[in-house]
Amino acid sequence: MKTSPETHVPLSSDFPSYPLAEMQARARDFAVQMESRRSIRAFSDKPVPQSIIEHCIEAAGTAPSGANHQPWYFACIGSAEKKREIRIAAEAEEREFYSGRAAQEWLDALSPIGTDAEKPYMEIAPWLICIFAQRRGGVQAGQDKKNYYIHESVGIASGMLITACHNAGLATLVHTPNPMKFLNGICGRPETEKPFLILVAGYPAKDAQVPKHALIKKPLKEIASFL
Repeated sequence: MKTSPETHVPLSSDFPSYPLAEMQARARDFAVQMESRRSIRAFSDKPVPQSIIEHCIEAAGTAPSGANHQPWYFACIGSAEKKREIRIAAEAEEREFYSGRAAQEWLDALSPIGTDAEKPYMEIAPWLICIFAQRRGGVQAGQDKKNYYIHESVGIASGMLITACHNAGLATLVHTPNPMKFLNGICGRPETEKPFLILVAGYPAKDAQVPKHALIKKPLKEIASFL
């Protein structure tokens, strides 16, 4: 790796450093905290201050990305009118999905979760965060360079956003109607950006439930190996 004073600076002095015992405790405690994360489909209409969403997106914006181009954009929808527009468009795509577009195997896989084309929570939840993947951009605003590892980069940032929301005490739901081109017009985003997903965010409703199927998480031995 080539470095020089013109291209590199020392690692920040505030990079965390903990004793080994504290590292182990923090890693364990964070894993336990994340075990309570659940995707829900029953949200409260209790308002969530915009500042909380801003901080969560700031955390997501620290995600690694190809060539550090940060090829993501977060359109945060709090307007009741725009949330309704998104719900109507998303449900239209979902009705197509459930009535013939989806293969039976896919529908069978979704059956234990109990989803259908109706998405009332998209109007009830205080925020819909529409995430876009940018084909072109760059590290500086206004640049028009090719972006690299776009889906990987945006996927990592989306995961960090979900984690940040959970850490702040918010419930979330990933929604990916297909296609999602309607989001460009509603959110005022250029055609060069591709809708990646909609993240519904807010407080869970008091009567919120989760499918038993969703509680099944593979143990460590099934998702990792140490060689």
